[in-house]
Parts: sequence; C-alpha cells; structure tokens
Amino acid sequence: MAKNDPYEALRFREFNFFLLMRFALVFAWSMQFVIIEWEVYCITKNPLSLGIIGLMEIIPAVCMALFAGHIVDQSEKKRLLTKCLLAFSIISLGLFLITLPSIAKEYSSKTILYTIYTLVFFGGIVRAFITPAVFSLLGQLIPKKVYPNASTWSSSVWQIAAVTGPAFSGIAIGFFGVHWSLCFVLGCTILALLFLSGIEKKPILNSKIGEPIFQSLKEGVRFVFHNKTIFNAITLDMVAVLFGGAVALLPVFAQDILKVGSTGFGILRAAPAVGSFLTMLLAAYIPLNKNAGMKLLVAIFMFGVCMIVFGLSSYFWLSVLALFLSGLFDGVSVVIRQTILQLETPDHMRGRVASVNSIFVGSSNELGAFESGVTAKLMGTVSAVVFGGCMTLLTVTLTGALSPSFRKLDIHKKIEEL
Repeated sequence: MAKNDPYEALRFREFNFFLLMRFALVFAWSMQFVIIEWEVYCITKNPLSLGIIGLMEIIPAVCMALFAGHIVDQSEKKRLLTKCLLAFSIISLGLFLITLPSIAKEYSSKTILYTIYTLVFFGGIVRAFITPAVFSLLGQLIPKKVYPNASTWSSSVWQIAAVTGPAFSGIAIGFFGVHWSLCFVLGCTILALLFLSGIEKKPILNSKIGEPIFQSLKEGVRFVFHNKTIFNAITLDMVAVLFGGAVALLPVFAQDILKVGSTGFGILRAAPAVGSFLTMLLAAYIPLNKNAGMKLLVAIFMFGVCMIVFGLSSYFWLSVLALFLSGLFDGVSVVIRQTILQLETPDHMRGRVASVNSIFVGSSNELGAFESGVTAKLMGTVSAVVFGGCMTLLTVTLTGALSPSFRKLDIHKKIEEL
C-alpha cells in the first residue's frame, strides 16, 4: 500500500491559490458575521435579534440553493465565483457605510438595524451561489485520487480562517470599533478576488448544457436522496448542528453570563474553530477513512456532550474548553463528510449536490441560530443550549440504532480503488 503523503494536494499550484482565496473569503465572511452579531445585540439587547440574523441569511440561501446549483453546473466556475466575490464586496461596503458615525447620528437605531438585516439577506443570496461554486471548482483543480487530501486541506484552511476571523473581530471591535473592523472585512474580499485571478478558467463538464431547469433540479435532488451514503451523512450532521449549536448565543454569554467583554467574546467564538482546525491538521497525517461511520457517530455524540457542559458552565475557561473540544469533534465530522461528498459526486452534478448539501448542513447553522434565539427567548439562554445538546445526543443515538449499515461505513476501500 502506498505511503500517505500529507502534502499531496499542495503540490498543485492552482490548488494553493484556491486555498488562499478560500482563506480570505471565509476570514472576511466569519469576521463580518461576528461583528454584525455584536452590533445588533448592542442595538437591541435581545437574544431573539441574534436568531433573526441567521433567519435573514437562511431564507434566501435555502430558497435559491437548488437554482444556484443548476446555474453552477451550467457555468464556468471561475467566472461565476468572481461575480459572487464582487457581490460580496458590495455587501461589505454597504455594512461599512451603514456603521459610519455620521450615519448613526442621522438615522435611528431601528433604521440601521433593518438595513443590516437587509444586507444580510442579500448576503444569503450570494452565499447560495458561492458554496456550490467553490465545491465544484475544487473538483477541477486536482486528480480524483487526491480528493481526500485536498478536502482535508481545504477544510483546514476554512477552519484557520474561522479561528482568526472571529478572534480578530473581537479584538478589532475593542481597539478600532465596529466601523473600521468592517473596513478590514472589505479589504479581505478584494484580496480574495486577487487570489482567484491565479486560477485559469476551467471547462464546463456538464454535457447537458441548456437542460430545462426543473429537470436538472429533479435529477440533482434524486441523486442525493438515492445515494444513502451522502444522504445519511448530511442528514445526521444537519440535525446535530441544528439543535447542538450555541454559537449564535455567544454574545449573550460573553456580555450577560460570563461577563468577559468583546475580547472574551472573540476567544469564545474562536475556541471551537481552533479545536476543529487541530483535528483537520492531524487528519492530513492520520486519515479518518477507516470505520468512518462509527467515527462520525461518536464525534457528533461528543459534540452534544460538550454543548451541554458549555451551557451549564459559569466559568470562562471551562466554557472555552468545552467549545474547544466541541470543535475537535466537529472537525472529525467535517473531514469525513467532505471526503464522502467529493468521492461520491459525479463531476457534472457537483453544483447541484453541493447546493442540496448547503440546504441540509450549511444552512442549518443559520437555522440553528434562529432556533437558539427562539428557545433562549422562551426558556432562557442556558436552558436553550442544554436542550440543544440533549437533542443532539438523542439524534445520534437513534441514527446509530436504526442505521446499522451507516455504523459500518468504511470509505477506505473506495479510495484504494481509485
């Protein structure tokens, strides 16, 4: 058996530009979302408003997802992704302008709040196209045998950005304020465009150009629902993230429960991403492909346990540790799921499959934010987080008991056959 090369994907020049582009994009997006969370909670002092942020993004992301997947499969990936990054830059510019001190003096807090919600809504539309475009472009940059290693590095870069973005945003808010922090976000979106220019245009691999949209969408949805490996993986992760995510409520914990301010908020926000990144870094050297199903079930179960500990904790560093460990286990889930998607998805359907995945998993973060906001309003912040963790444990237990074939999932053999 060939020796595992942890740097195999990094030997492809365009893949490195892809990683730089993805880092700049995710850094900007995660930093912007955290700054918006902070600003909105400062305006409203209402945890439900944090849930509304997620709702404003998920509505267009879900409604446009399948249509976006069809467009991606019918389009040249680099050109489409360039348009998406330009649109994201315009949204970042809008948030930068709405937080100008002169604007804050001239307009009411309600007007500013609704403008932020509107810009987040348009950001959801852009995100619907970015997710399948990035997934599809990755598949054209490296050979199929390198997909597992490339997925690990791509996910790792995503987590590095998710670590540094929230952490820097917390520090930046404290030192520079919301307005100039958003200026930095705008600069990162422009940087992402520059890195994307290092990748050449790619051929359109879909042989059914001009296929009727509803027929195309039906084919993509049918493929996902008939491929039990993909369907089970993304469904399990969706439900776990939907009920087990407490990230949307971190401003409440930072300001009202743990009382650690903006710097502590940045640390809390970054802790799970740090843990997830470490897992992915190790996964480049120690692949997680053997017994993948059981590893995925155990990892998500432990993620739920960590959420319960975090919800009950009244000590800052215990809360940080619980979030850090939740990130470790979440990293296992991300690596396994991304490897499954890359290996099981045909080239001509990557956009549509990625879009369905974004509805199941990607959008569950924002839907989970809304669920957390609603449950926090109804039962209290701490009870909402503990309830979500318990629901995660229940979901994993039922999935493991009812799906013995998924418990035995092993994708190592499939990789060896490539």
